[in-house]
Amino acid sequence: MIAVRPGPPLTGTVTVDGSKNAALPLLAAAAALGSPVQLNNIPGNTDVQIMLALLQQAGWHVAHPLNEPTTAVILPSESRHRAPTLVRAAHIRASYYLVPSLIARHGEARLPWPGGCRIGARGMELHFKAYEAFGDRSTCDDSGYRVTAAAPRLGTVSFVLPFRSRGATVAAVLRAVTTSRPLRLGEPNLSPEVLCVLEALRTVGWEVRAGEHLLSLSPPSTRADGVAVWDVPGDKIEAGTLACAIAATRGTARVEGVRDRDLAPLIAALHQLGIPAGTEAGVLCVRAQDAEPTGRPLRAIASLSPGGLDADFEPPLMALALSLPGSHLFADAINPGRHSNLLPQLARLGAEIEEISPTECRLTGPQRLTGAGVEAADIRTGSALMVAGLTARGITTLGGLDQLRRGHADLPGKLRTLGADICEVTP
Repeated sequence: MIAVRPGPPLTGTVTVDGSKNAALPLLAAAAALGSPVQLNNIPGNTDVQIMLALLQQAGWHVAHPLNEPTTAVILPSESRHRAPTLVRAAHIRASYYLVPSLIARHGEARLPWPGGCRIGARGMELHFKAYEAFGDRSTCDDSGYRVTAAAPRLGTVSFVLPFRSRGATVAAVLRAVTTSRPLRLGEPNLSPEVLCVLEALRTVGWEVRAGEHLLSLSPPSTRADGVAVWDVPGDKIEAGTLACAIAATRGTARVEGVRDRDLAPLIAALHQLGIPAGTEAGVLCVRAQDAEPTGRPLRAIASLSPGGLDADFEPPLMALALSLPGSHLFADAINPGRHSNLLPQLARLGAEIEEISPTECRLTGPQRLTGAGVEAADIRTGSALMVAGLTARGITTLGGLDQLRRGHADLPGKLRTLGADICEVTP
């Protein structure tokens, strides 16, 4: 576990890792492509390491040039006759991104139900509908699911998502890649992580048109030669968490390695709270030393709409809002179990939060928190509790670091770089 104590305002410069949420679908896209891909800026968190191991177990070659852990070359190999049993796929949510590649390679994909953060039911019904649109068959039981390839077909695949599911959008896109069929997908998810995959496909000749209500893909007329080179963008959620920590301590610091457009919803929320912040040329600057808290209510409502607030920004914003004046509203219907993880832990620090519904809550700040023992039940709960611990009187001890490391290779270390009083302790 780690111990967190309040200290001086955070200052200095820190660089974020590559994004877990972008690296996972990009690795799956590299496998689906069927030709060599070099992926740069790969983060070292546990989920990404498991995905790399799954690719190797399923028959792809994964090489790290010159022993560089943040770069990997994904190489296809000869097909195997039997689909592998990927037991470790149960440890991460994103294992379902491998289904299209496994179908193309083995004729079927057999996987255990995905794991990951325990933040409520997030079913795969839409994923199965995406595969069924390509003619594939899906079957399920208590232990997992199986998707069997259809006989080869031609023509455009068209269907509409009932809501903007990121997982189902990626599933449809990667199945189009493995079948080389055009796709017309209505009401797609156009989060930065999906756009990363689309941008990567453009580099190898796919024609992509992404509008708010329609995503269309057309395969390249000729197969690209050589090694495709893709880059994982900087982790916008890690950057947002660091920004909230800087703001909570009234610090002034720089966070490098970000994409400016990815942080626009977070910066808008910080401005609403009176925190000066902005991005330029891949650097996020937070100048909370000059903050003038407005007292205006913040409405941090997670959204799947293009340009909406990513649900993973909500927990650190909640921890920050506890220290600022105003009556603030938070809602996350995308991950219906997240509040049940986070709110009880914040309450152990003395936070008073009104639970309006299982996915909606309200708090009034500023509040005085007191250090206590808390537990990271999921990645974002852990990062939010660290932000809260930086403002709590006394020592906050945070357990469940295995959850935190699933999404961040070393978030406590980055906070220490900015001057946070954080150290690892033995229980």
